[in-house]
Amino acid sequence: MTQFKVMKFGGTSVGKPERMRQVSQLITADDEPTIVVLSALSGTTNSLVEIGNAISSGEREKARELIDKLEAHYQSFIKELVKGEKTYAKAKAIVAEHFEFLTIILRISFSEALSKDILAQGELLSTKLFSVFLEEHKIDHHLLPALEFMSIDSHDEPQINSIKTKLAHLLQQHKDKKLFITQGYICRNARGEVDNLKRGGSDYSASLIAAAINASVCEIWTDIDGMHNNDPRVVKKTVAIEQLSFEEAAELAYFGAKILHPASIWPAQFYKVPVKLLNTMQPDAKGTLITEEAGSQGVKAIAAKDGIIAINIKSSRMLLAYGFLRKIFEVFEKYRTPIDMITTSEVAVSLTIENTADLKAIVRELEPFGAIEVEENLTIVSIVGNELTQTPDVLSKLFAALVKVPIRMVSYGGSKHNVSLLIPSAHKTETLQLLNKGLFGLE
Repeated sequence: MTQFKVMKFGGTSVGKPERMRQVSQLITADDEPTIVVLSALSGTTNSLVEIGNAISSGEREKARELIDKLEAHYQSFIKELVKGEKTYAKAKAIVAEHFEFLTIILRISFSEALSKDILAQGELLSTKLFSVFLEEHKIDHHLLPALEFMSIDSHDEPQINSIKTKLAHLLQQHKDKKLFITQGYICRNARGEVDNLKRGGSDYSASLIAAAINASVCEIWTDIDGMHNNDPRVVKKTVAIEQLSFEEAAELAYFGAKILHPASIWPAQFYKVPVKLLNTMQPDAKGTLITEEAGSQGVKAIAAKDGIIAINIKSSRMLLAYGFLRKIFEVFEKYRTPIDMITTSEVAVSLTIENTADLKAIVRELEPFGAIEVEENLTIVSIVGNELTQTPDVLSKLFAALVKVPIRMVSYGGSKHNVSLLIPSAHKTETLQLLNKGLFGLE
């Protein structure tokens, strides 16, 4: 079977007509068979969420205004995108079809299923319009509808075996083609309705497709030249990381590195497909390669995760009792609330959560176990690298840099790739800057 590569382009990479032209050059730069996964045009999904919210709250007039505004944006977009009379007529018909659908739903009673249909319009529009653009430039390709192969089960988990079978069948039907365009993010659920992949969106789609076809590589193209060693929005000087292992990348993604969602790592990792993080605006930049191999030892990067809550359970009476920790974990399992960090002492258990939806109920169920303290406005700062426990001076440099920062909790040893610190969110900027200097020598 032909081996493909997968190239995924985010909203900013296709958000303007000139960016779409650039994408067309990137996907035709070599002759390798390619599946291209596109997000919605930047800003579109947010607008569709607003439209859905307005309809669900009965504000039909507001929803109509939002639909008209978004349609005007697409009308001006296609005027710049395609120049030929026939292709412009096609692009105009595509825009008309999708906005007619959005107008019709103003007269339909709102439901959860309908909101998913609304959200799907962004990816359907971007891929169809890009296909028309490619057609105008006589670039041979086939538009592959994601709704014909991408599916999730009743637990919202992707059905990888079904995706693999359906995708192989579709590719076989068009074996004369070397270039395929498809939608990211959207899928069908267990009931056959239009749905979406939620966590990780289009990156997740790309990783699942790469896994399903055993791709040579999964390229994620964004507006940043790879994964950086620190948060460029907070720290002045950062550098792109050349190579990460899947484990390191997953830790960074989970603990706040915005370029990649943690869910989008596992399909590529499980099927051993290398992932490259590349920059559409700087296609010659090296970017970041993610493989099974870490490439080097030591600290690679720092990530921060905000909105963390710490729960402290003090109980001198219960802590040493058999099954105490199990009972605590069962409370969090009952409310499907993941725990990020945990530390224990002779008289207390401290742990952190991010999802606060059931916080009150969780605290109420924990109260029989001891005195409960809840602290909000916290941040987890994660120092990620390879073989950190075997790397000399990591801990001494780390704590020497943070002498003035009040550290609430430390997690070390559970993973050989990660040291995590819990700090008050007010100290986040200071902490990231101090670690940038202390661990990387960057001011």
